[in-house]
Amino acid sequence: MGGMSRTRLILERQWLHALLLGVLLAGAGLASGLDGVRTGHLWGVPTPVWFRLAIASAVAHQVYVWFCWRTQLHASLFTRVLGRAGFPVYAAGFAALGVARVVLVFCLASSNRDSLAVNFFVLRTFAVIAAIPAAYLAYSVMRYFGFRRAFGIDHFDADYRSLPFVRTGIFRLTRNGMYVYGFLLLWVPALWFASSAALVAALFSHLYIWVHYYSTELPDIKRIYGKGIEGSRCKV
Repeated sequence: MGGMSRTRLILERQWLHALLLGVLLAGAGLASGLDGVRTGHLWGVPTPVWFRLAIASAVAHQVYVWFCWRTQLHASLFTRVLGRAGFPVYAAGFAALGVARVVLVFCLASSNRDSLAVNFFVLRTFAVIAAIPAAYLAYSVMRYFGFRRAFGIDHFDADYRSLPFVRTGIFRLTRNGMYVYGFLLLWVPALWFASSAALVAALFSHLYIWVHYYSTELPDIKRIYGKGIEGSRCKV
């Protein structure tokens, strides 16, 4: 595989990623100017700073995954440089950025609490409802195929590519359980604390993960498993 063709594969559909990310960032920027999104502070840090950190963490996480997946899949970068430690190093970065993404939305929601003029009981009821499928997803991942596969080990280890598809647990309901239900976790603090800013951040993240799916994950699925395979990485 020539250098140019490898580069094209690594950058496949990233024009779509950049375009849609630009649209989402523009929307988040407009929302950040609203009074309800700007009010509040936490530990002396004003809400607009928490808002920018929450958005930036989402972008950093998904750009990191794109870079790691594609450079490993098409250039074996991590395993060539780090050997057997390639996947653990990548997974540690994935986990750290993922946790930061959730923690920052919680911090944002706490900073901007009570900025949403909706009945307190109604919001907390919806928060509990959102938490249930998110928790069931976590159980399904842990019970049926493990977090290593959820992190994308099929980009690193070809042995995982022959494992059967998962159609149990929450994946009986949808092939895209990670994105449909997993990101409901980010809505929980926004609803629980009645935070306008956290709702915007949760919506941004939930839309942006679908940008990742169509620009990065779906092309990778087709290259790893074959062009006829659609849906989420139920083997992952």
